[in-house]
Amino acid sequence: MTDLHPPQDDWDPAASLAEVKARVHIAEAACGRAGAGVQLLVATKTWDANAAAAVVAAGGSLVGESRMQELAAKGDALRASGARVHVIGQLQRNKAAIAVQFADCVQTVDSLRLAERLSRLCLEAERDLEVMIQVNVSGEDSKAGVAPDEALALASAVQALPSLTVTGFMTIGLNSQEEGPVREGYRRLRELRDTALIRSERGEMPLREAWHLSMGMSRDLEWAIAEGATMVRVGTAVMGARPSN
Repeated sequence: MTDLHPPQDDWDPAASLAEVKARVHIAEAACGRAGAGVQLLVATKTWDANAAAAVVAAGGSLVGESRMQELAAKGDALRASGARVHVIGQLQRNKAAIAVQFADCVQTVDSLRLAERLSRLCLEAERDLEVMIQVNVSGEDSKAGVAPDEALALASAVQALPSLTVTGFMTIGLNSQEEGPVREGYRRLRELRDTALIRSERGEMPLREAWHLSMGMSRDLEWAIAEGATMVRVGTAVMGARPSN
């Protein structure tokens, strides 16, 4: 496992969080969503438990972990800090038990087999788990996620499993500096979410709680918020650059 990095000596988590929250509020106002309450999830990959706990103490109570080996190492400390923990990295079925032990939500469900594994583990642990459906809106081979045309069928099948609740959809945006194509992908995810909610209101789908849109990161959170994000995932803008060794 990659060595976990301690907090940097000159790092001020409260100031970093305040700067990013200001970006979020400005972005909300700029697109006519002032007061929308977009949630800020802090990605703490490669940082140790002390760094993650410092973020929580500074007001960043929602954190995201990508690697299950790291979550296993930090999980007890994150629980003690009062953090809500989301899995935001690709989850292998053989590591699903770690997610069930420590996470409040798995945002990266992209197959029914993974969802079935999570469901069985939750039943054994006598707990419920929130999940999101990861969608590959960009079509890039490097990105995980179900194809957009298959997302609603998967979401409905997952919602039918015991102990799981689908709370929304997640994507990693197109790797591009061009605003138009990136926003097009985010718009596609919003349209999928909207369709799910409309069809659920009609009784055609069981996805009434699937309203979250987890999309946008440090580089493009403004574009994601303009397209309806309810949650943005930010790493370096809060945690700082990762040490090179």
